[in-house]
Amino acid sequence: MAKAGKLFKLPTVLTTVTANTFAGPFVPEVAKDVFPDHPIQDRTSINAWRDSGFVSAVEATGRKRLVIAGLWTGACTAFNVIEGLRRGYEIFFVADACGDTDMQVHERAVERMIQVGAVPTTAEHFVYELQQDWGRQETYQGVMDILKGHTAFGINVFFSKWVLGEEIRRK
Repeated sequence: MAKAGKLFKLPTVLTTVTANTFAGPFVPEVAKDVFPDHPIQDRTSINAWRDSGFVSAVEATGRKRLVIAGLWTGACTAFNVIEGLRRGYEIFFVADACGDTDMQVHERAVERMIQVGAVPTTAEHFVYELQQDWGRQETYQGVMDILKGHTAFGINVFFSKWVLGEEIRRK
């Protein structure tokens, strides 16, 4: 999600719960590798919407459609999805980009978010939604790099191009 957001120049808000105590630093693969100079909204509330810095950062994007993922589905994701809907945003949540203490907690949180009107998606589908057309050359290679690095798509591309291609050349 982070790599796709950066590739497509989406306004992105990163936030964590008390980086120096409770949750620890924001995911380093995102904070350091993808968005090294990006501000991270530090807060104490589970519901990020209770933090004025987070609300200001979201409002500054000028967007009314938000895509949300979080560490824990039942807390980080559900609280923020539900409150975003209450505030009039259209909310998509990336179900496979968050998890919880067990599958029951994750699944009930997913059901709850759907019941209140959020739209579930996956990280892979999020990338496809952004690309839309393989003829879109300005982002094609970046999307391919993301898919090859993070999905089974890379295996399928390898198989079809090299294995099947080689088999066809032999005939």
